[in-house]
Amino acid sequence: MNHTASDRVRWTTTDINLLPENEGTHYEIIDGELFTTRAPHWKHQRTCLNITLELEVWSRSSGLGQASITPGILFSETDNVIPDVVWASHERLAVLLDEAGHLAGAPDLVVEVLSPGVENERRDREAKLKLYASRGVKEYWIVDWRLQQVEVYRRENARLTLIATLLNNDELSSPLLPSFNCAVSRFFV
Repeated sequence: MNHTASDRVRWTTTDINLLPENEGTHYEIIDGELFTTRAPHWKHQRTCLNITLELEVWSRSSGLGQASITPGILFSETDNVIPDVVWASHERLAVLLDEAGHLAGAPDLVVEVLSPGVENERRDREAKLKLYASRGVKEYWIVDWRLQQVEVYRRENARLTLIATLLNNDELSSPLLPSFNCAVSRFFV
């Protein structure tokens, strides 16, 4: 029996609210597809913390925005994700936060730190890349703590395009974050 894309179950935020709460399990929905992840590796979490720290220190000195770790983004009933790190300008935050304090639209920068496994990589490199591009994210970093590298995607012609793959000894800067300069190695200490 052949199944079409319309035959598949389309998950919603309401469905997630009915699932049992399992300690350390994150539920995300991208285009109606349910993704579950377990609590990540220690080094994954340390990498997220280090990136957030670098962004937040810069944000406080520049006064331009705020960084946060694992915020929920409720794009719609069928697109509900929990990125590892985000940064948003104060102007953008003013219109993105809903009454419950959740992001209801695209922050300026989204960072995903890869977890091992084909399904995890597919989610971050394909499904989330497409989602973030379609929703207006200006820059997307995919970080691999095992290889100690950062792939930088920037918005060009309504798409997120890979513009650089930075290694441990490279410096990361961005037109989105004026005067932000960080050695990639600082993400992996």
